Amino acid sequence: MNEKVLVGGDKFVAIVVLNWNGWRNTINCLSSLQSLNYGNKKIIIVDNASGDDSCFQIEKAYPDVTLLKSKENLGFGGGCNIGIRYAIAQGADYVWLLNNDTVVEPSTLTTLAIEMEQDLKTAAVGSIMVEMESRTRVQAWGGGFINLYSGRAKHSKFTDNPRDLDYLTAASLLLRVLALEHVGLFNEKTYFMYWEDVDLCFRLKQSGWQLSVAQNTHIRHIESASLRNQKALLHYYFSYSSIQFLKRYSPTPLISITVSITGRALKMLIKGNWSSFLAVIKGAYFSLIKSH
Repeated sequence: MNEKVLVGGDKFVAIVVLNWNGWRNTINCLSSLQSLNYGNKKIIIVDNASGDDSCFQIEKAYPDVTLLKSKENLGFGGGCNIGIRYAIAQGADYVWLLNNDTVVEPSTLTTLAIEMEQDLKTAAVGSIMVEMESRTRVQAWGGGFINLYSGRAKHSKFTDNPRDLDYLTAASLLLRVLALEHVGLFNEKTYFMYWEDVDLCFRLKQSGWQLSVAQNTHIRHIESASLRNQKALLHYYFSYSSIQFLKRYSPTPLISITVSITGRALKMLIKGNWSSFLAVIKGAYFSLIKSH
């Protein structure tokens, strides 16, 4: 844990990992973090009011790791904000948000930090996310693009210029504390789950900051592990949050919301997935009636 930094600067990096009823994945992630070759770091686990014995299991496996316990489930953004605020209070220069269902390589943090240090205008650095099992199938090349007229999002490809990306995925995201102090943290009051990272990236870019991707990183990731067996809930929150985002950023919110929700609902109907179809409609309804 006190190894010398191999390359790059001496920036203090706080690693924030959010846990919710997923201690097995979290312990697996922590195991990979032990091999990081970046020295000036601190690992912070935030337990988002788990209903299982996550805290006991994590503390038993890694008693020296800082474990912050939320009294209630604050969602992804709210849970991460607990860790970010703690990291800032500890004097962190950068905060690395990392999903608990990931496994990293020893050089990952060093590579992220080097990319961040290339330009003082860079506020956030994303990673290449690959499937946990295949290791070669790319889930996201750092982030992607949003069509504000159709409401559709698509992941970027290795041929895209990272500076042109609209957002970076928070499954692995290195953030500059100075930039967060400038634009604020995740909007936890609006987004319980999904689109909070897109919203943050839009605020950063609107304030003159840049996004980038460390293209030599390959982080193994189990996609949507926290809701893998709750697909309807996933579709509910995705629809709800997408509408909140489009209300704020689309120049034609009525059109983009109609197109995106209709497309998502029809997709569920074609698949014959009635529970997910209803979840999309329910999420859209409650999001639309919520005031700005």
